[in-house]
Amino acid sequence: MVLQEIINALEAEAPLNYQESYDNSGLQVGDRSMSISGILVSLDVTEAILEEAKQRNCNLIVAHHPLIFSGLKSLTGKSYVERIVTQAIKNDIAIYAIHTNLDNMLHGVNAKISERLSLKNTRILAPVSNKLSKLFTYVPLNFMEQVKQALFNAGAGEIGAYSECSFSMIGVGSFKPDSFSNPTIGKAGGKREMLMEQKLEVLVPADKITNVLNALKAAHPYEEVAYEIIALQNQYQEIGAGMIGDLEKPMKPLAFLDYLKIQMKTDCIRYTALPEKLISKIAVCGGSGSFLLQQAIVAKADVFITGDYKYHHFFDADNKIVIADIGHYESEQFTKELIVDILNKKFPNFATLLTDLSTNPIKYFC
Repeated sequence: MVLQEIINALEAEAPLNYQESYDNSGLQVGDRSMSISGILVSLDVTEAILEEAKQRNCNLIVAHHPLIFSGLKSLTGKSYVERIVTQAIKNDIAIYAIHTNLDNMLHGVNAKISERLSLKNTRILAPVSNKLSKLFTYVPLNFMEQVKQALFNAGAGEIGAYSECSFSMIGVGSFKPDSFSNPTIGKAGGKREMLMEQKLEVLVPADKITNVLNALKAAHPYEEVAYEIIALQNQYQEIGAGMIGDLEKPMKPLAFLDYLKIQMKTDCIRYTALPEKLISKIAVCGGSGSFLLQQAIVAKADVFITGDYKYHHFFDADNKIVIADIGHYESEQFTKELIVDILNKKFPNFATLLTDLSTNPIKYFC
């Protein structure tokens, strides 16, 4: 198995262009053409994880959190990051991170949390904007279905739970081939042609634009394909931060905290004042999610579950919502299983192993 094949599978599920601007997801150490004998999946990359990979004959570590967030200026071993990078290179072990791009997927990190809590009617809490474009093109009537199907196959025309969505209208197109052209209709150096065409419109997500344009040019009968791509400000409901959904049955606040502790396997929950009413609507964000509090309040969530809350930020609950901080590691620990599932689905007969180690740097005395 070549490393690039594995990267392609991961990025098909979580394209890199959906990661946050501060992030550094993707291949961090390794040669894309190297042969991979086994994959070890972990939340973080530590020296113990690197040693485990060596012991279990895995020469690729796929982690949720990037080892390298900013540029390294030296490799002298003065930090754990430098030591890991040096040892990974010496032992021909590749390191790949799939971080906020996986966080932002509809079926990503927050979907895994929602699954653990058996939430229903789930949706993205804060959908992203400016990640959709509208493609306009002009097609002779007899070739419309051919072109349309090619665009759909390449990923255009998907809106929420619906696929193969488009709009078209009939009009008259004109063109005059010059003497160096090779026209489908008319002849080189000939007269101006007039023919009936359909204007076709389809939505295209950011990660699919290149594939869709290649498909358009391959399927379209014209030598020169006329098209326009317009960036949209629409929210992309399939991509974004956090998730919100409903409990299967409303629960009393303390009963819900007990349930949360068990389902998320956390030793400690820090939380704000509990309401007298039953808990039913839950917002979640794996990792550090305090930036989503107002969206959770606007969405009328009863509880917002995340990690890394600072003391003063708990006051922002303002008796409008319960903040439940279960810890950064605890909120994302099941992401490892999600990554393994992605890889096993694509490569069912390949050695993809889940780490035996906890990389949580925080210990609790309760």
